[in-house]
Amino acid sequence: MPFEVVRILRQWGLAALLLAPVTLLGAADPRDPYTHFFQPTFGDFQEDLEDARADGKKAILIFFEMDECPFCHRMKQQVLNQPEVQDYFREHFAIFSVDVEGDIEVTDFQGNTLKQSDFAFRENRVRATPVFQFFNLDGEPIARFTGATRDAREFLQLGEFVAEGHFRDMNFTRFKREAQ
Repeated sequence: MPFEVVRILRQWGLAALLLAPVTLLGAADPRDPYTHFFQPTFGDFQEDLEDARADGKKAILIFFEMDECPFCHRMKQQVLNQPEVQDYFREHFAIFSVDVEGDIEVTDFQGNTLKQSDFAFRENRVRATPVFQFFNLDGEPIARFTGATRDAREFLQLGEFVAEGHFRDMNFTRFKREAQ
């Protein structure tokens, strides 16, 4: 091997050894979002609403998703699996997933029984996925984000936007701009 190649390999190897502890310390291991982000539900959102009130949550968050959605998949693999995101959202919100193509019956916040797909399309006008729809503790929609966030940081900002009540005074874009 030429001397230059050996020198570069040594430098890269040394750099990798030096950076490995920093990388390992900087990020916690991802966790399964279906275990650590979403909460179990029997599909009775009226009952889940009562539980959220009793648990002192700020709101209910419903993640409208579909199996073939690449943006839903990216959110689950890169954002919703992050321990910091999971811990913050679980502290402030009751969080459930709804399949926009699902045939499973759910009970909406008013006590009506309908399929997940009807709950998504007819009641909540979900036309693209993912949709993060926040509901207050009376079951009324208060904030909505359609699409994938850029990263975990922006998703945490979305949580703060709702949990701290900023949605009452401004939209999310303005909130992010003012937070910089």
